[in-house]
Amino acid sequence: MTHAHPPNPQHGAPHGHHQEHGTDVQAEILDLDAEVLAEHMAAITAWLPLKTDTRQIVDLGCGTGAGTFALLDRFPDAYVTAVDASAEHLRRLRTKACARGVMERVSTVQADLDDTAWPDLGSPDLVWASASMHHMTRPDRVLRTVHDLLAPGALLAVVELAGFPRFLPEGAPEDRPGLEERCHAATDRHNAEHLPHRGADWGPMLTAAGFTVEGEHPVAVRIEGSRGEAIGRYALGGLRGLRSAAAGTLAPEDLAALDRLIDTGSPHSILRRDDLTMRTERTVWAARRT
Repeated sequence: MTHAHPPNPQHGAPHGHHQEHGTDVQAEILDLDAEVLAEHMAAITAWLPLKTDTRQIVDLGCGTGAGTFALLDRFPDAYVTAVDASAEHLRRLRTKACARGVMERVSTVQADLDDTAWPDLGSPDLVWASASMHHMTRPDRVLRTVHDLLAPGALLAVVELAGFPRFLPEGAPEDRPGLEERCHAATDRHNAEHLPHRGADWGPMLTAAGFTVEGEHPVAVRIEGSRGEAIGRYALGGLRGLRSAAAGTLAPEDLAALDRLIDTGSPHSILRRDDLTMRTERTVWAARRT
């Protein structure tokens, strides 16, 4: 259930059909996402209703590898093919794989999943798509392609997020209460136009693609900021993304308050707050080719 990414104007996809502009910012968010949500990721991979040994896995829209490494931990005999359109994300993933000593269990493939022709990804036992499907221009076509890729009985796991996490408590910041929600409302209007499938119910689309949906598992995430400074860095990256996306629609007073939060040298910096809580919701669908 990885891969929350900062809402910004080029919010095209840190996975799937990614544009390289803004890769470093998005990669940092993806890395923080993996760090903060490691326990939740492990719980989701443990929930998957698998019936056979899982040896060949494809991670579609792998980002910087949060899902890839969670899957390698969950399935110690498995080999993962990590697919993404971003060369930089794949480079980061390979660097991590070398550092963890698992490079022999990972291969990377650079590909645009919106292309009609895909590279040869073999016949995997499990395809994992975390926060990548909603970036697809034609997710119906992508799902049919995945269906045909899988062997009978193999599983597709689709993990999707309701939106970017919230961090500030209600009534914060004190000088502009409700600022975070107003920022999200502004970017939601942008995303409704450019990411129409975000927040969709993927069950009917999976069924239409020929899958049998065997489970739908909602996950509510609430992590107190006191558990680690990564929450503050995650919130900082998210608010910077909101600043970029919503600058043209926010009131000047909101923009000034947001600038104070993302100014790491300011006494009002979000990094100085001790009341942050990461809150988000995600859902995983398990669908089998029968």
